[in-house]
Amino acid sequence: MNDGERLGRLGQREQDILALERRGFSGPGAKERAIREELGLAPVRYYQLLNALLDDERALACDPVTVNRLRRVREGRRGER
Repeated sequence: MNDGERLGRLGQREQDILALERRGFSGPGAKERAIREELGLAPVRYYQLLNALLDDERALACDPVTVNRLRRVREGRRGER
C-alpha cells in the first residue's frame, strides 16, 4: 500500500482516469485512442478500473460530480439489462 492509499487519496492512475472521464470526445474511437495513448491501457482494462473506481469512496470525495454522473449512467445501463 502506498502513502496515497494509506492517507485516503487516490493514486495518480485513478486521478488520470477521472480526468479522462471529465473530457468530451468527438468522433468514434477518440476515447479509446486516448485511453491507449495517454494511459497506456487496453480499453477493456480501463473500463474494469473505472468500474471499480466508481465504488471507491475516495473517488467520490475527489470528484463527486464525475463519479455521481458515471454512477447514474452505470445504473441506467444495468436497468436496461
